[in-house]
Amino acid sequence: MYAPERQQEILRLARDGGRVDVLSLAEEFQVTAETIRRDLKSLDRAGLVRRVHGGAIPAGRLDFEPDLAEREGTAADEKDRIAHAALAELPAEGSVILDAGSTVSRLATALPLESELTVVTHSLPTAARLADHPGVQLHLVGGRIRHRTRAAVDAWSLRAYGEIRADVLFLAANGFSAEAGLTTPDLAEASVKRATVAAARRVVLLADSGKWGQEHFARFGDLADVDLLITDTGLAPEDAAAIEAGGTEVLRV
Repeated sequence: MYAPERQQEILRLARDGGRVDVLSLAEEFQVTAETIRRDLKSLDRAGLVRRVHGGAIPAGRLDFEPDLAEREGTAADEKDRIAHAALAELPAEGSVILDAGSTVSRLATALPLESELTVVTHSLPTAARLADHPGVQLHLVGGRIRHRTRAAVDAWSLRAYGEIRADVLFLAANGFSAEAGLTTPDLAEASVKRATVAAARRVVLLADSGKWGQEHFARFGDLADVDLLITDTGLAPEDAAAIEAGGTEVLRV
């Protein structure tokens, strides 16, 4: 296969899957990783993809935000493992903030019936999952509801989070990296996430490894703002070590 043919196929895979990674492409096309990096560099120069850590995403996807249903089905096994690992970080009879996100929502579903917690959330799906939980004192933060994420945003939400101090925040992000920090496509969502970080004594980021290296339009914090990152084993050990060198503990499950 000639380079232009391979690059056209790489572009198709990126558009179909939303992301491609160097090692998988090298294996699929039976070429070296360096050859794939040159292909991605050529596609990047042509404005067809945007290179990110370990691979590339289609041009224009930095602002792309999948619908909630699509996100629920992405990396489902990894998200389940992350959510169950996060149970160990719940305080005993304390207070938690649950951010809007598919992995955080899985944590809400996995919450043991014997848990006795005060839970604050601006996520409608998460609140619905906890509404009948016998041990949870649930506080639903209000505001304008974004249809794509079913999360409350804007002034009401920001004011509510400015009035509390929770033990632990379970945070979500669309992308995280050493360079860009914590990012999401929407400025209003970013503002609420920033407010939740300020409202908690401890911050636990729940993010599958596919979000590592991704950068989106709205930045809401640094990795240094996160006390613990719980992710899956798809995050390379050397990347985990680099994150920990910045002061964030990493748990790969």
